[in-house]
Amino acid sequence: MIEQICFPPNEACSEKSMKERIAAAQDLFLAAVDKRTGKVAGFLNGIATDEYCFRDEFFTDASLHNSEGRNIMLLGLDVLPEYQRQGLGRELVYQYLRRERERGRGEVFLTCLNSKVEMYKKFGFVDRGIANSTWGGEEWHEMSCTLG
Repeated sequence: MIEQICFPPNEACSEKSMKERIAAAQDLFLAAVDKRTGKVAGFLNGIATDEYCFRDEFFTDASLHNSEGRNIMLLGLDVLPEYQRQGLGRELVYQYLRRERERGRGEVFLTCLNSKVEMYKKFGFVDRGIANSTWGGEEWHEMSCTLG
């Protein structure tokens, strides 16, 4: 599973949780496929909600997805190592934000490690400071991007 390749074991989504997320919020996944090989090179996924603060339960409880939710909680940007540093992550985020803006969503939230804050700022996200999240025993920054 791509998630286990892209994230350390303490941060990766379990296969069970990922399957539940796919079943609940399939329309909030966006995948990039290598046209030459047919291999999934990366994907972005989230769930919709009317909440305005990221919490760890979004990672494990797909029932929190509200298809009519005003906001999106991004749960993972996965790009396989052989496709990294080629702009694929940036393009996935750009296309995802464009699509959700067109759907009338208000804001997109995510958490990231300190080492990724500058990357997400380049994508248009604002750092809201240290998140309430303690997922994987890490300290996370909560970031958001207003769409409308």
